[in-house]
Amino acid sequence: MERYGNLAGDSGVVAYAITARSILVKFAGSDRLYEYSHASAGKAHVETMKRLAQAGRGLSTYISRHVADDYVR
Repeated sequence: MERYGNLAGDSGVVAYAITARSILVKFAGSDRLYEYSHASAGKAHVETMKRLAQAGRGLSTYISRHVADDYVR
């Protein structure tokens, strides 16, 4: 897992991991990992989430607005 940059300072995301077809996200206050895959959330959303994760800004907001419950596990 990579530590999320959290450049805005108020993100609920604390860490992430990128695979070829998914992104795993760890939120503050939870030990659970949420996996968003091409199949569950759509390729365009997952690829956008990967870019936001690497940039360290906007990932939590994007998840809540676009893919909230579209995780695999």
